[in-house]
Amino acid sequence: MAHIIVVGNEKGGAGKSTVSMHVATALARMGHRVGVLDLDLRQKTFARYVDNRQKFQAKSELDLPSPTYHDLPQIEQSELKPGENIYDHRLSAAIAALEPETDFILIDCPGSHTRLSQVAHSLADTLITPLNDSFVDFDLLAHVDSDGKKILGPSVYSEMVWNARQLRAQAGLKPIDWIVLRNRLGAQNMVNKEKMGKALDGLAKRIGFRVVPGFNERVIFRELFPRGLTLLDLKDIGVKQMNISNVAARQELRDLIKALNLPGVTPDF
Repeated sequence: MAHIIVVGNEKGGAGKSTVSMHVATALARMGHRVGVLDLDLRQKTFARYVDNRQKFQAKSELDLPSPTYHDLPQIEQSELKPGENIYDHRLSAAIAALEPETDFILIDCPGSHTRLSQVAHSLADTLITPLNDSFVDFDLLAHVDSDGKKILGPSVYSEMVWNARQLRAQAGLKPIDWIVLRNRLGAQNMVNKEKMGKALDGLAKRIGFRVVPGFNERVIFRELFPRGLTLLDLKDIGVKQMNISNVAARQELRDLIKALNLPGVTPDF
């Protein structure tokens, strides 16, 4: 069975699509077969990222290692079993179509609570939750006191992940490996950054996730999207010498892939 990676939280602007594309492309470049789904049926940022990549390759006559994108199939009401949710059926059908031909299926969830996102979380072998380094985003996971030190209780998203874990346990599936990714880190070691680190470490022990560093804030990520490119594609498009920032970003991606500890994956890019 394919290993399912879900990238999700319930807040927009955390870099989910950027993380999704870089993880999926990194796995494809290492020779793994990767299928991807975008569950944000309205905005479809991840789907557009993949589409931009396909169009750029066609225009440039390049053949870059890439994940395989799959739309959720349309389902007729007559195909549903009594009481079956149409979104559950669409997601199941998409995974069933991808699974025989892939080693990994990566699912990018919307920045809001939806039925599709809820079901996807219960299917996750690995859950990646990108989080901007701010207590505004930390509130997605838990509520804290005014000093940012004492955790008052888990948030609705943490409770949703807990429910997904319970469903997997009832089905006899292995536990979700939940990874919270500190994204868009600032270069300076400011007081807020230190408080965030301590709060995340404390919450990780309490509700059971791993904390890993993600990507620092870099202009290049915004520049890559229109062409559907990632940091790993720069040499293929003629960039002979990367600047220090790009080299550092590439190392951040290598560290992330290593930290995910996915089955059969050893970063070699």
